[in-house]
Amino acid sequence: MIELPVLENQPAPEAPVRPRRPDWLRVKLPIGPEYAKVRQLVDTHKLHTICESGNCPNMGECWGAGTATFMILGNVCTRSCSFCAVATGRPNEYDTDEPRRVAEAIHLMRVKHAVITSVNRDELKDRGAEIWYQTVRAVKELSPQTTIETLIPDVKGNWEALERMISAGQEVVSHNMETIARLYRQVRPQARYERSLEQIQRIKAYGKRTKSGIMLGLGETTDEVLAAMDDLIAHGLDVLTLGQYLQPTKMHLEVHEFIHPDKFAFYKEEGLRRGFNYVESGPLVRSSYHAERHI
Repeated sequence: MIELPVLENQPAPEAPVRPRRPDWLRVKLPIGPEYAKVRQLVDTHKLHTICESGNCPNMGECWGAGTATFMILGNVCTRSCSFCAVATGRPNEYDTDEPRRVAEAIHLMRVKHAVITSVNRDELKDRGAEIWYQTVRAVKELSPQTTIETLIPDVKGNWEALERMISAGQEVVSHNMETIARLYRQVRPQARYERSLEQIQRIKAYGKRTKSGIMLGLGETTDEVLAAMDDLIAHGLDVLTLGQYLQPTKMHLEVHEFIHPDKFAFYKEEGLRRGFNYVESGPLVRSSYHAERHI
């Protein structure tokens, strides 16, 4: 019998070093009377906000200013995107009274510019388009002076559903690309880069102001970000947002890199040079951050 030598005091293999969150990504805790007012309205009307479901770092700032991004069609998504904190599963039946409640909350908050988004509802034949339509119409009827941005999901090529979603009178229609082409399968496994570009192109052809967002820090290169900008310009995008990806839980994709504010400034300059009407670019930028400026 051969005895194997005993190896003593061998160093354990080093774990991969995760990048440390830099100082420029620190945010204030949500406090103050305006935050409390929005909190009460959201709870009273039994509404969902992407601010909460998406663990948005700007919730304190936005709610403190009396604004919020409302999420319709429930808070369970049929997709399993590896970056998103929204719960994944089989959603319950949608609430047909939700459009009224959203409209009342926006009216009570006296919102000048409202942002409305939703989970993906792939199990619905119309992808939830009718609830989208009724919600926007209800807001317009109760608050005719309020402008609206709708941040809509991927309709999986159901262009009739898309037209219904965007035909209710909203001023801005946003659909986020989220990342560059190479990372789509990893970041958005149930979506397709080319299909999202086509969706933006169709929104533009319908006559709407178009908007999209990309997260940075997932392993993309500078050239890939610039290539995505070129693709978006070619498909009619008006407004682009660029922000830092932040890992919501340990179950989600890890942060590959924290992008320095100077690099975000570079991307903003490049975006404007390419012809976007507006570029919001910074570590804490999210798709609905400062949305009132994009109208």
